Amino acid sequence: MIRALIYASAAIALFVLAVRLFLRLHPVFGGRTTAADRADYLARAAGYFDGSQFFYPAEWVLSGVPENRKRSKKQTAPQQALPVCQPDLASDGAVTWLGHSTVLVRMCGKTVLIDPVFSRRGSPFQWVGPKRFTEPSVGISDLPPIDAVLITHDHYDHLDMASIKALEPKTALFLVPLGVEKHVMRWVKERSKIKALAWWEHCDLGALEIVCVPANHHTGRAMVDWKQTLPCAWLLRGGDRQILESSDTGFGGHFAAIRERFGAVDLFLPDCGQYNINWHDWHMFPEEGARAAEMLRAKAVMPIHWGAFVLSDHGWDDSPQRMTAACEEKGIEVVSPRLCETMPLQGCTQFQTRWWRNYE
Repeated sequence: MIRALIYASAAIALFVLAVRLFLRLHPVFGGRTTAADRADYLARAAGYFDGSQFFYPAEWVLSGVPENRKRSKKQTAPQQALPVCQPDLASDGAVTWLGHSTVLVRMCGKTVLIDPVFSRRGSPFQWVGPKRFTEPSVGISDLPPIDAVLITHDHYDHLDMASIKALEPKTALFLVPLGVEKHVMRWVKERSKIKALAWWEHCDLGALEIVCVPANHHTGRAMVDWKQTLPCAWLLRGGDRQILESSDTGFGGHFAAIRERFGAVDLFLPDCGQYNINWHDWHMFPEEGARAAEMLRAKAVMPIHWGAFVLSDHGWDDSPQRMTAACEEKGIEVVSPRLCETMPLQGCTQFQTRWWRNYE
């Protein structure tokens, strides 16, 4: 009996060791921070890094919507093909939503790609995990040269190893929040292309200023690295126009802090889908996204983080339905371009066809 217990304990220990080695050695799980990295983060992220983990400042914690009030009765994935357009990738002053949270922005003569995921699954491995129900009409080879790829956080539906590696030859710069650079460093050959920012730090690309701003999310890729990388949102400023891509985030006072520093936002792209009461602290319900838009004094809202993957249990169109209704109650314009449809920033409020209502 004792011998059997010893063998069982040894087997469990070997299994745990094998799992830890797999998580450490496989490149898809990214890299790990060092003591020197953490010392740098502590100096640059005072107030939201404790030397081991990043955290959301207590002074920004606000009460949100207490329950998930679903509207859509549709299934989690559409029962028919959704409309996918051919984008105009050369037009300046334009935004193209490529599905989920992947967005191409042309602004001030620069091309910026946010959270590029072109793989079939939002997963570490392509044989398992959430599979796309819509494909973008363009692939990485079709994209123009990219001045900057922006990553909001290190979850697989936002940071995809295969996409990053394929993008490297045509990308001048990878801008990431603190800690995420350790992942990207394992995948790209030219590490000089990688730049990590703390909240409120910025990078200028000619007339385009890109600012790393706060978000409230639970990060990590490998089960043993929770909250060891920083979540962020990205604010693009140039030509008297400001665009905010909110990243996955819970509702909170950071939206007011962004507006206080930079003023009203012209276009707000909230990640408003794939929410659930079980992870409500890190994903806003659409009604909270409308409150965030109000705090930002956003002139227009374009819902993203939907239309590609099933990551929760709500109807596939629940998020745009609820976001549109909540914003209309507040007098905020909601723009809804189709997948891969290029939307000019000038006159974007003309894009108000609620196309999803025609699909089951």
